[in-house]
Amino acid sequence: MEKYLVIVESPAKAKTIKKYLGSKYEVKASMGHVRDLPRSQIGVDVEENYEPKYITIRGKGPVLKELKTAAKKADKIYLAADPDREGEAIAWHLAHSLDVEIDSECRVVFNEITKNAIKDSFKRPRKINMDLVDAQQARRVLDRLVGYKVSPLLWKKIKKGLSAGRVQTVAVRLIVEREREIEAFKPEEYWKIKGVFSSEKKEFEAQFYGLNGKKADLSNEKEVNEVLGKISGKKFHIQSVQKKERKRNPSPPFITSSLQQEAARKLNFRAKKTMMIAQQLYEGIDLGKEGTVGLITYMRTDSTRISDTAKDEAREFITKEYGKEYTDSTRAEKKAGKNAQDAHEAIRPTSVMYQPSKLKEYLSRDQLRLYRLIWERFVASQMASAILDTMTVDLENNGVTFRANGSAVKFQGFMKVYVEGNDDGKEEKDRLLPDLKEGNTAEKKNLEPTQHFTQPPPRYSEARLVRTMEELGIGRPSTYAPTLDTIQKRGYVALDDKKFVPTEMGELVLQMTLEFFPEVFNVEFTAKMESELDEVEEGKENWIGIIDSFYQGFEKKLKIAEEEMQKVEIKDEPAGEDCEKCGSEMVFKMGRYGKFMACSNFPDCRNTKAIVKDTGVPCPECQKGTIVERKSKKKRIFYGCNTYPECEFVSWDKPLARKCPKCDSMLVEKKLKKGKAVQCVKCDYSEEQGK
Repeated sequence: MEKYLVIVESPAKAKTIKKYLGSKYEVKASMGHVRDLPRSQIGVDVEENYEPKYITIRGKGPVLKELKTAAKKADKIYLAADPDREGEAIAWHLAHSLDVEIDSECRVVFNEITKNAIKDSFKRPRKINMDLVDAQQARRVLDRLVGYKVSPLLWKKIKKGLSAGRVQTVAVRLIVEREREIEAFKPEEYWKIKGVFSSEKKEFEAQFYGLNGKKADLSNEKEVNEVLGKISGKKFHIQSVQKKERKRNPSPPFITSSLQQEAARKLNFRAKKTMMIAQQLYEGIDLGKEGTVGLITYMRTDSTRISDTAKDEAREFITKEYGKEYTDSTRAEKKAGKNAQDAHEAIRPTSVMYQPSKLKEYLSRDQLRLYRLIWERFVASQMASAILDTMTVDLENNGVTFRANGSAVKFQGFMKVYVEGNDDGKEEKDRLLPDLKEGNTAEKKNLEPTQHFTQPPPRYSEARLVRTMEELGIGRPSTYAPTLDTIQKRGYVALDDKKFVPTEMGELVLQMTLEFFPEVFNVEFTAKMESELDEVEEGKENWIGIIDSFYQGFEKKLKIAEEEMQKVEIKDEPAGEDCEKCGSEMVFKMGRYGKFMACSNFPDCRNTKAIVKDTGVPCPECQKGTIVERKSKKKRIFYGCNTYPECEFVSWDKPLARKCPKCDSMLVEKKLKKGKAVQCVKCDYSEEQGK
């Protein structure tokens, strides 16, 4: 009997696939790549057409030895790494290491790890796609040339351990430029007037809209008073009532970037965590008697395409579960974006019949939460549109117009299962208006002017940054999470209230790199290079030509930078206090995660202290100290008295400078699932706030 060897990347994937293939097949895991460029040197021969010098990765010797032993016993070897550039490159490296004929039909790919998908893929093995391999090699070589040429320059001129990268530095640039926008922002005053009106004993709200039939903005209190001065009496004429029916379509199934964004909004997951759990769901979960089953399709994709089989199964399920009126068999698929490779299906459940409620006992809490999100989004994408009744009413008094907007869900459609989140965390709620009639009147109950100021653009959360990178064409599905992880590990950015802020080191490194390599570390170049890599994958471009056209100009810039880049001396700044251990002066130092305080008597004294933020709020317990922001060992922010350990007051909630109007105690800001609330620490006083 013939024996076949199948090689995948992970043991979990091997276990799932083995179940479907039977006794003739031995399934082994390579644990990812077995060959790569060396860490100790650039590993690219620039003089010989940028030939990469691959070596066996340190620690992979025993794995490779085991694979070679198994390969000698096998009549046929199948390479079944993931269905993307990286997976194709892993298969190619394995073929070289195991002496598998490159032109043989040794490559097996599948978008989902299910019995039918696995069996079908082994009926149709193919050759290794060298265009995919070349695209991955081009990215690897390009990133190696940039990283291993610019990083040593930064070591020499600034500090050891720094690095630059073609995509990571552009991501840092986006964060730094947003911070500069925020710093340069000048708030502008504007006012709103909220009115409470009554008609036929029913109250409703309306906002000031304009004057003499035209929309008008209120810039200051004087303009507000002029508007209020025009209003004569309490009666407002109902000038117009518009009723419309509006359709709302469901969001398409997830792609990598939208999954990372929605998991951040709804589950509070970091991008890295989302991809780690998605990998587990893809590779297979033990479902008891049913065995190990892959629950979702491949999670690195930029396509919203869905197979006809999956659509039919979903629509049959929807009809049975919710009724025929909830099924939409006519909706066309949304076209992939201009930067999309469209190589795989969207992220979806491998079968809609694996309902989240039936999998609770087999999944961890986080696995279940992410799976439910993917399942609900996919099912909703195949459901009928929601229908909303909307109503717009204009009320007029002496040329002053107030406008009331109302809406109510007439037919839930897809909203019965799932509604996409948004970045401000506000839920869309019904805003019902009374049945108002044109020509009738409404009585003014109260008018409340409020002062506001325009807000600067928001800092990037992980979700916002991923969305921006996708829109600008920076990186691809497989690179978003690693990029965000790298810029934080390098200490170029930090998370403050789940928003990215650049560190001083991040700003310094960016400034130095942009001074000498402005063309390399800009959005347009990075996006153009991604498009060219896509063309290599499609067989339209030669990867060596792309690298060469980049490197010729880059090498000249490197020589100029070597000669002209000024050496930066990072001096220790006095912290204004003495070390409590040895009495020497404490200084500010720059670390991986930003500034910290250290004793100037280092290395004789190794005392260090975190820099704490003083909120300026008096401690409610001892009345002597003030409340400062601290971080727990797990990096969670909490608040405590600055006289600790004399005073042990602590709070997970942020103290506010103002006091409770009811009992004069301390107010704190509590984070809720949807937005924030201000609450008193002693009495029942509270204020709801937006996010």
